[in-house]
Amino acid sequence: MAFTLYSLLQAALLVVNAIAVLHEERFLRNVGWGTDQGIGGFGEEPGIKAQLMNLIRSVRTVMRVPLIAVNSITIVLLLLFG
Repeated sequence: MAFTLYSLLQAALLVVNAIAVLHEERFLRNVGWGTDQGIGGFGEEPGIKAQLMNLIRSVRTVMRVPLIAVNSITIVLLLLFG
């Protein structure tokens, strides 16, 4: 497989899919990344863990519907052009 723009976009799609399917109660809480961990005080900068959890929650919220369309388009393109 050659390193093309399409393969780079496909890899990014796989990463976003992986982030979107992470379940908070089943997986993230078991490894210490639940919602109750990493809560800082008022005026404190959030740590890297809190920022990553915020990113994961945002991706799951915002990208749910667009991922269905992008995955469908990717599947059709793979079926048509191999």
